[in-house]
Amino acid sequence: MEFSTMSNPTMKVSNSSLGAIGWVSRLSRDNVVLFTLLTLLSVLMVLFIVMPLWAMMVKSVQNSAGDFVGLANFANYFSQAALWQSLGNTFKIGLLVTVVVGVLSFGYAYALTRSCMPFKGLFYVLGTAPILAPSLLPAISLIFLFGNQGIAKELLAGHSIYGLIGISLGLIFWTFPHALMIMTTSLRTSDARLYEAARALKTSPFKTFFIVTLPAAKYGLISTLIVVFTLVVCDFGVPKVIGGSYNVLATDIFKQVVGQQNFSMGAVTSIVLLIPALFAFTADRWVQKKQKSLFDTRSVPYKPEPNPVRDGVCLVFCTLISCAVIAVLGMAVYGSLVTFWPWNTALTLNNYNFAEMSTYGWSPYFNSLSLATWTAIIGTAIIFVGAYCIEKGRAFSPVRQVMQMLSVMPMAVPGMVLGLGYIFYFNDVNNPLNVLYGSMAFLVANTVVHYYTVGHMTALTALKQIPAEIEATAASVKLPQYKLFLKVTLPVCMPAILDIASYLFINALTTTSAVVFIYSTDTIPASVSVLNMDDAGQTGSAAAMAVMIMLSAAVAKLLHMTLGKWLENRTQAWRNR
Repeated sequence: MEFSTMSNPTMKVSNSSLGAIGWVSRLSRDNVVLFTLLTLLSVLMVLFIVMPLWAMMVKSVQNSAGDFVGLANFANYFSQAALWQSLGNTFKIGLLVTVVVGVLSFGYAYALTRSCMPFKGLFYVLGTAPILAPSLLPAISLIFLFGNQGIAKELLAGHSIYGLIGISLGLIFWTFPHALMIMTTSLRTSDARLYEAARALKTSPFKTFFIVTLPAAKYGLISTLIVVFTLVVCDFGVPKVIGGSYNVLATDIFKQVVGQQNFSMGAVTSIVLLIPALFAFTADRWVQKKQKSLFDTRSVPYKPEPNPVRDGVCLVFCTLISCAVIAVLGMAVYGSLVTFWPWNTALTLNNYNFAEMSTYGWSPYFNSLSLATWTAIIGTAIIFVGAYCIEKGRAFSPVRQVMQMLSVMPMAVPGMVLGLGYIFYFNDVNNPLNVLYGSMAFLVANTVVHYYTVGHMTALTALKQIPAEIEATAASVKLPQYKLFLKVTLPVCMPAILDIASYLFINALTTTSAVVFIYSTDTIPASVSVLNMDDAGQTGSAAAMAVMIMLSAAVAKLLHMTLGKWLENRTQAWRNR
């Protein structure tokens, strides 16, 4: 047997060839597909995330003629007193709104999760309702309430709503639901054994709050403060509508680019705005790494017991905040129905006749619906498939780690900065992708990138819930990974996929800062139309378009909840024991 093998070298060649063929066969089944998807996703991320930011940084060191001038633009910018005033205003508003929203959202979330007050479901809906409206809506509503002709301007005791007060109130309203969702999640899960130990030691409820409740929620609270600060610093809509002469960095970018056509200084301002966002993003990453689960298999879920005093205080607190939310939203709806504020308050639907109020007519509204639909469809597919390749891929670990870093990058980039980078990179005749500029696909790409990270983290969370044993079992029986994806992963993660689609759709409807620089006359979205009509003095029509955005987002949310319930019954039966 040994002699025959030695005398027949072709036998060794055949064995080697068979091994190579087997390796290629295994590679062609899963790894080639994985490599192709990772390559495609890498190219998309480089083209639509890295290159626009690089183009913006290059523009910041060039003059108007495109010549390299080094740091001269930065030196000129930082020598202006107006910059330091805008920078101080930005941080002042950021800190003020962050503190107020942090306190209010913690109290509201505490009432929802740690009390036995009635109507919790209603209060949660009202508390999260502002997320369905663009940031321009509270600004317009506050003008109707407290402006020079406002119905309640006496409540400001002679102070003007145009400036620090108006911007702060508008941003408190707009950021509150974002903070509430994080805080509710943080406070919802707690170990009842800690509270039983506190009672056994005869610790007062006041002291228990500071040694048990607050430490358990500290990381969620810190994340909430960081998210709110980032949203406030980067928001453009509220300061633009109600800021008056109170300048912030976001409005400075708009004035440099749109008002003065000074793109180099606009790039410099964008980089300045990028710095606090990057610091906040880094701090949030650090907090999430420090955070550890305080709830394990031996923990006992905490269930609040009735307490008349506490429940009564919580009910009053939530009622006051809910009334404020209803007043702002209701005033926007009322203002959209008034004939001509404040001189003719007769109710009419003329403000919704956009064909007479604007040269664009109803096209911005339908553009926004188209933008939201395509963003939800394309964005959800790319985000989930990309997250699956990164989390469940069986090869190319270094590539997947790089892709993970690129996936979280968009969260640190403000919308206006990203939009300006898109102008510098795609509005270049030498760029083959210049054909996208001004098209709906251009807006869709920008919006998907802007909200990519949240969807990506949602998908990762859902994928991590699938036991690794399933992947190992599938590999051991040589089941192609695409079949495992279609038959197991996709049905199990369907609720998360629906959440991602809903998130992208609603945010694409309400976004302003990300698209304010890159729309064309054929693709102007409704949120930008609100801004333009408000600038033209058509406040009623601006309110009407903002209300249409809010109603569309509300309908989308209702459809999401209905479809989610149906999918839960159809695909999530395995969760019920």
